[in-house]
Parts: sequence; structure tokens; C-alpha cells
Amino acid sequence: MRHNHLKSALIAVAVAAVSLPLSSCFKDEPLNAEADIEKAYIHLENPKEMFFNESDTLVEVFSAENQIVFNVRESADISAVPLHLKLTEGATVTPENGSVQDFSAGDVVYTVTSQDKQWKRHYTVHFNRVKRTITSEVLFDFEHYELTSFPKSNYYQWYNVNADGTKSYDWASGNAGFAISWKDAPPEDYPTVAVTGGKQGACVKLTTRSTGPLGKMVRMPIAAGNLFLGRFDASKAMKSLSEALQATMFGIPFDHKPIRMTGYYKYNPGEMYIDKNYKEQPSKTDAGDIYAVLYRNHDARGNALVLYGDNVLTSSQIVAIARIPKTETTGEWTFFDLPFVYTEEIDPTLLENRGYSLIVCFSSSIDGASFSGAIGSELFVDQVTIYTEKEEL
Repeated sequence: MRHNHLKSALIAVAVAAVSLPLSSCFKDEPLNAEADIEKAYIHLENPKEMFFNESDTLVEVFSAENQIVFNVRESADISAVPLHLKLTEGATVTPENGSVQDFSAGDVVYTVTSQDKQWKRHYTVHFNRVKRTITSEVLFDFEHYELTSFPKSNYYQWYNVNADGTKSYDWASGNAGFAISWKDAPPEDYPTVAVTGGKQGACVKLTTRSTGPLGKMVRMPIAAGNLFLGRFDASKAMKSLSEALQATMFGIPFDHKPIRMTGYYKYNPGEMYIDKNYKEQPSKTDAGDIYAVLYRNHDARGNALVLYGDNVLTSSQIVAIARIPKTETTGEWTFFDLPFVYTEEIDPTLLENRGYSLIVCFSSSIDGASFSGAIGSELFVDQVTIYTEKEEL
């Protein structure tokens, strides 16, 4: 009898020993502190009544973004739109997820609260009515810029002003990625900054910077100053080289045929060219890069696509390129005039329905995408104009 009692007691102790850490593990698991919108999407029976392409019904939201923009036809009815949001685990949102909102009355602000209730983020959702205008030139004067402060850094970002006076954040840079290495850097020490003294008013100053010990460790020792039409995903910026090249998502939809790009620049290369392994290359001199690309933004199956850092100048989707042959070393504003060289004819229907995307890109180091260049290289750019084929009224 005593033997059976002892055996039962030992079994009970063993069960308790196993169950206690398991129970403790479940009880101690922290609630999620993220309060992010990851995707925004709209379900419609006939999406092309509102959008140019079905793929436009979905917007992926990057971690550093707090504005969500849907580009819709000018005639679209946006007075009762059910907006669905994919949130980080356990998060809640106000207004209610999937609820119908009247976006014709203006932007709607969504407030996301984290699962642990300790954090909130505010997102502005904007519906941009795209009005196709008869124009022969588009000027980028870089007068519209501001400082952002997410996640914990201040750096410059540029925007264009829509016909209704709202902002479109069509310009992106690698500043958000640089913030990972130097989060406490002042705005003026980032690779891409706004400065006065341009050809007219303000201009963009691009500088190749060191990414410090972290960048050197992951074989990304420099960050070239860059500015481009498109988006930048900072979550991929300091991972593997292949993922870093996917951080830059080039291009915005464009519905006119570009024929020339003009503008002004100044350039001064840094003293010593280094490669991605941080090895000095005394025989090399850095150069800047200025180019524009027009490409088809859907594949043969109708799937939406963008160009990345590894195919921005080589993709089979490209239909035209305008690129400066060489940036001369000059302290004076120097004029450039670059023709778009086409490799295939433009499809008028595709053009009208925003089936092409335009890239305009500037970099202080031509090999910056492969993290090679000279620290201290500087490129100033201002008064850039895209001339398009004239259309009949």
C-alpha cells in the first residue's frame, strides 16, 4: 500500500514539474506592442468602374508610412467605400475595419491601437481622383519638402501637390534605411537633404555617407544619397544584399509619353572610392547618376509589378531610358538635356489606363546600389523637367 502511495506521489510531482513551466510560459507571453496597418484593400464587383487596374484596389503599407493613397478615376463614386485593413496581430482600429466611409467628403483618419493597448498610430487614407490633363511638360522644382519623424529620426522627404491641393508622396529616398544605422543623426547629416541656393529656390543635395559599424558588418559600408519617384521599404534596407536591392521600389504610374528630361546639376566626387567589402580602390573615381525610365507596370498575365534596385535599368519591361552619359566635376550649375531612347512602341490604350510607370532617379554614387562609392561625393539637382509628346485638344 505504501509503495502505491509513493508511486502516485512521484507521478503527481512529475506532472506538476512538467506542467508548471508550460503554464508559466503561456501566462508570461507578452501582448503585441505593434499598431500598424500592413495592407489596405477594397472589394468591388466591378473594380474598373473606380480604378484603372484591378491591382490598384490593394495598397501595401510600409512601416514608416502613415498615409495610404488610392488612385481612382476622376468619375469614381467614393461616397460609400468599404475599406478593409490588415493589421498587426491583436491590433484594433477606429473607424471599424471594413466599415463604409464617405471619402468624397475628405480624408479619413484611422487610429490603430496595439494589442497591449499601450501604443497608437494614426493613418490618413486619401482617394486621389486622377485627372488626365493635356500637358507637354512636368516640372520638378523640389520646393515641396518637410521633415518626418518616424520611427525615431528626423529626415527630409519630398512631395508633389495634387490639383486639389493635397500632397502626394511620390518621391522616396534611402533616408529611412540610413536611420537604422544613425537614428540620432540630425537631418542635415542624412544622405538626402533639402538646401537653399538651388538654381532657383531650394534644391536637393545628395551625399554619399558612411553607414558605420553596422553597415560595414553587413557589407553595406556606404549609403549613396538618392531621390527617386517610387517607394522605399526600410524593413529590407539593412538585411542581405539581395533584400536591400528590393527595398527600392521604382516608379509611379504615368499617362503621357515622355520624350526628353532636362535639368541642372553640380557634382563633386569624394576622395577615396571603396567597394562593398570596404576595400579602397585608388584607381577609381566616383560619379553621380541621373536617369529616367519608362516601363510597363503589369506583366503578360496582368499582374502588377515594380522595378527594383537589381533590374531598374535592365528589366525586359522597360520601353525607354534617358540617362546622363557622365556627371562632370563642377561647382557651377550645369544644364543637362537627355532624350528618351525607345526600344518599343507605346500602346495608347495602355498609356491612357496608367499601364506605364515613370522613374526619375538621382544618386551621388553611380554604384551606390551595390554599396560602392566614395564617402563625401556630392550631387546637387534642381529644376528637372520631363517633356512629353504633345496631344491634340
